[in-house]
Amino acid sequence: MPATTLLELDGLRYEFDDVPGSPDLAPLLFLHEGLGSVGLWRGFHRRIAAESGRRAVAYSRLGHGRSDRPRTPPTTSFMAEEAAVVVPALCSALGLDRPVPVGHSDGGTIALLTATRLDVPGVIVLAPHVLVEEFALAEIRAARTAFEQGDLRSRMARHHDDPDAAFRGWNDMWLAEEFRAWDIRDELGAITAPVLGIQGDDDPYGSIVHVRSVAERAAGPVTVTELACRHSPHLELPDETAAAITGFLSGLP
Repeated sequence: MPATTLLELDGLRYEFDDVPGSPDLAPLLFLHEGLGSVGLWRGFHRRIAAESGRRAVAYSRLGHGRSDRPRTPPTTSFMAEEAAVVVPALCSALGLDRPVPVGHSDGGTIALLTATRLDVPGVIVLAPHVLVEEFALAEIRAARTAFEQGDLRSRMARHHDDPDAAFRGWNDMWLAEEFRAWDIRDELGAITAPVLGIQGDDDPYGSIVHVRSVAERAAGPVTVTELACRHSPHLELPDETAAAITGFLSGLP
């Protein structure tokens, strides 16, 4: 993984990796999962940049990777706040004009919410969330046990300067009682750009209902691709996932 760079926004530093590409094509903005970071894309954003010819920027949210810790603990609206505040500021600072958000898991949700707010030419989501499913909460509770009693914390410390901030910012929010009613399906109608939704058929964190809800609610065209994998299509089936993404991108105006 090449060395990343730090960008200061509102006095806090964000880790990012900026891969150059054609100025004639819309750039890509990669939004990581709940426990992810720039490094935990495992270079997938660089592969898509190379195969599509597009500029690609991946960044780590506050508390993740090498980014600074947030000033205050996140709230249960953390994904909406990221889409409304951080993503536009980051795009402005880096000169990302009308990017295609590419998001995985929580990052997929942020990508969808970004597309309800910004003029984007397309949206790509891998295993996004649009509501809370009980079986997924069981997996999130198991992650808490693995963090507190197993080796998850030590494994995360290899990728995050502050593994506690990264883990708690995700786990505590999803398991908060007030988060049970979280549901963004009514917001999806504001998405007019084409969407590619990729979902694993054995995902312990979410069923096909999420991408199907996007297909049912979004105002623009939605392509649903179901793959034989779990929660990380880009890592488990990278060739199939890359082919779906580059095919989708080639069809954008």
